[in-house]
Amino acid sequence: MTEIRDDLTTRAAYVSDASIYRRVPAAVAEPRSVEEVRELLALAHERGWPVVSRGGGTSVAGNAIGEGLIIDTSRYFNRILAIDPEAMTATIQPGVICDQLRAAASEFGLTYGPDPSTHSRATVGGMVANNACGSHSVAWGTSADNLVSLTVMLADGREVQLRAGGTSEPGIDRALTAIRDRHLAMLRTELGQFPRQVSGYGLHYLLGEKGFDTAKAFAGTEGTCGIITELTVRLVAKPAHTALAVLGFADAFEAATAAPKLRVPGVYTIEGMGSDLLDALRTRPGQEHAGGELPRGGGWLYCEVGADTLEEAEARARELPGLVPENVVDSVIVPGAAQAKALWRIREAGAGIVTRLPEGGEAWPGWEDSAVPPARLGEYLRDLYDLLHELGLTGIPFGHFGEGCVHIRISFDFSTEAGMATYRTFIERAAALVHRYGGSVSGEHGDGRARSELLSTIYSPEALAAFAEFKRVFDPDGFFNPGVLVDPEPIDQGIRPGPGARTFALTPVHAFSRDGGSFASAVNRCVGVGSCRSDVGAMCPSFQATHDEVHSTRGRARSLAEMLRGESITDGWKSKETLEALDLCLSCKACATECPVNVDMATYKAEFLHHHYRHGLLSFLGRNRRPMAQFTMGWMPLLMRIVEKVPFSFRLINLLESHRAVEELTKRLGGIEPKRRMISFADQPLTRWFRGRPARRPGDDADGRPTVVLWPDTFTNFAADAPGKAAVEVLEAMGYRVLLPMDNVCCGLTWHSTGQLDMTQKVLRQTLDVMEPLLEAGYPIIGLEPSCTVMLQDEITELLPGDPRARRVAELTTTIGAFAARHLAEGGPWPFRELATETGPAEAVCQVHCHQQSMLGYGPELQVLAKLGVDTAVVGGGCCGLAGNWGFEPGHYEVSQTLGERELFPAIRAAADGTIVLADGFSCRTQIAQGTGADGVHLAEVMRAALPPAEAGER
Repeated sequence: MTEIRDDLTTRAAYVSDASIYRRVPAAVAEPRSVEEVRELLALAHERGWPVVSRGGGTSVAGNAIGEGLIIDTSRYFNRILAIDPEAMTATIQPGVICDQLRAAASEFGLTYGPDPSTHSRATVGGMVANNACGSHSVAWGTSADNLVSLTVMLADGREVQLRAGGTSEPGIDRALTAIRDRHLAMLRTELGQFPRQVSGYGLHYLLGEKGFDTAKAFAGTEGTCGIITELTVRLVAKPAHTALAVLGFADAFEAATAAPKLRVPGVYTIEGMGSDLLDALRTRPGQEHAGGELPRGGGWLYCEVGADTLEEAEARARELPGLVPENVVDSVIVPGAAQAKALWRIREAGAGIVTRLPEGGEAWPGWEDSAVPPARLGEYLRDLYDLLHELGLTGIPFGHFGEGCVHIRISFDFSTEAGMATYRTFIERAAALVHRYGGSVSGEHGDGRARSELLSTIYSPEALAAFAEFKRVFDPDGFFNPGVLVDPEPIDQGIRPGPGARTFALTPVHAFSRDGGSFASAVNRCVGVGSCRSDVGAMCPSFQATHDEVHSTRGRARSLAEMLRGESITDGWKSKETLEALDLCLSCKACATECPVNVDMATYKAEFLHHHYRHGLLSFLGRNRRPMAQFTMGWMPLLMRIVEKVPFSFRLINLLESHRAVEELTKRLGGIEPKRRMISFADQPLTRWFRGRPARRPGDDADGRPTVVLWPDTFTNFAADAPGKAAVEVLEAMGYRVLLPMDNVCCGLTWHSTGQLDMTQKVLRQTLDVMEPLLEAGYPIIGLEPSCTVMLQDEITELLPGDPRARRVAELTTTIGAFAARHLAEGGPWPFRELATETGPAEAVCQVHCHQQSMLGYGPELQVLAKLGVDTAVVGGGCCGLAGNWGFEPGHYEVSQTLGERELFPAIRAAADGTIVLADGFSCRTQIAQGTGADGVHLAEVMRAALPPAEAGER
């Protein structure tokens, strides 16, 4: 039988989905087979648990949470069983990810039509359960429209097949026929009136003219009638070529009014958004100029056009503005899917972006995906804005305008009783408004806990009675997902950010300047859209290795939120459960930029560890002491300075560590992962080498040369001095006088990553004292170690917000690649030759340090490499898997190696002989060496190799 996870660490991770609701489950299980699902249902009966089926947990309606047993099909129950390209169908298990199915189908020129913005992590089973749609529903319809058949398991363990024409059980057929015949008129007049009428059960599919399609009627039941164990879905032919027409309008209302007129053959999407979404995006780090490619206007429609040739697609796209001449003010035509990706990213990130309003306030789902007949959308949207204004609320609408469906996050204040009352008032009045326009309170995410209570506003008592009859056919005892659709829970019951969410809030060490100084507000950034559960991109490496919700960014945020609430996790900052949830966080900072709401789990982890343990060296003593590895790795800068005072000490250490028995003893005493190899040290620190080196060249006077400061980080200074020596030679060859700080400096990285924030601040203040004359002179500070550079550019101002010297350091610090690129752009001397091999240009496989990728970018470095004649292939898998001290801590080795094997190690093994292995991070080079045997080099070393022999020889 599958494992029953009833530990509090797991349960805390599953308290919510992408909604505002919170329910603490009794247990979580991740079945691998139909038989295990059957066993789980029997166990739930035995223990009196209701059952909720869950896929990716990305729905915003609160329909994937519950207080009983959560059956998560996404981790193991996720095989594609068959694809039939002739019948254009796929048979799959419910945990298959939408993009996984689309990738498999693409081999046959096919795709799966429904594609919600969460397609990289939403399961198809969950999509069918909610009747999800996505941007291409104009052409390909809802999940129900693309469903051929289902196999579902009922509460007693029976499996039933559902399809057009009936089910595998005559008794169920008779009961469903009776429901249809009793309510014929209602089914024809209230349900199925427009494509996005998703609310309630789809009983209109039981009509004879709909083929008595029991599978389609089951779609959208939100786990309230049974567990989907297998499904066959329809596939569609992908257009051979596409072009994107982005049409600009005066505002979102004009865009909504124009959208129905663009529903013509060959148009696959009609997606809308307003300028307020763009304003919100531009408040994000690094996105200040986003959307520059958009046409003029204050509202836009994204219209994708498909055709057999690119020219035909582009021609059709150019015809679209002419269909709405009275509304459109400008347009841009982008041929080809690749060129359109940047524009699509703005729209697809909408669900996360709009959780923060442009002025920084929080915005929440609740009235997330209402829909009206498309011809009424413009009017409805104006009235919705008026209602928001009347109640003092703000929201950012976007969505599937061509289908009449609007997504919006709203500035509800859930922290007070008055705010909760305003929430209910708005939701009730908005439901009445959508009913007046003949609409649906849900257009694709299901009703869940957010809207089930509102079904009585938009449907007749007869319709509600029919829904209850339908549920009783499949689930007579209310075993599955109680409180949803039938006998609904109140819309304001159990709201996660509601009153009582901040019992253990305190004044943090970090400034949390983007969150009003509040750690709780920072944690609340996570609304659960689940981008961290994607296998694409750098976020989240620990989830990519384990596929465990606990070890996703979202799971950790939920654990932190539960800790702050103090109901399930009751020991606050001393929580062992939250410590466990944070354990596999690599602090790679991918979430700080890839998460659409910029959750920064690396910072949250450092803050938590600081409060969880005592401070200073005393934190390594007593019952609740820090792991020894946090001393060995965290205090490394200070330990190295102590060792440095003993002559020949580093040579002696290297000699002793070359004996395996000594190395093993060192690891045991230092609390280091036994499977790791220890690093070696330079014979002398870089700083001592620099002080003792001969004059730059005989008779050379550095006066008049511009001055730069090279940052001697701990790793370059003591362990890997080659990049430092190369950087000095390279910068001098470029015409600069190179200085090192006059005394010991440190960015505090190792203390910060281990959550020893008191020491981090102390070290940073001492560093600023040393650096003050150099800061006053305004010399650029060039960092070689990316993680240290990020500390100086970003973290320092959050840790010392009141010190203007910290801001000055952040302004002056740069990478050697960015500095060289700027030097080149400004026309500075370029003493480098192009690197080449006997067979052509030099080639490199490059692992970009995760902190640099996330916070700084690698574009300037690629410019420099291109100028040096190096053809560079960047590994795309995110963090290398070592992540500084994390990879040396016990219990992390297997995950670390799994991450290395995702893309990095195979890319290096596949590289041709003579290929440069480029990695600026010391951790990355260590991981590469220990995982593949290859020797990685720093960009500074590549630049030094490109110096002409005469130049290099003079140094």
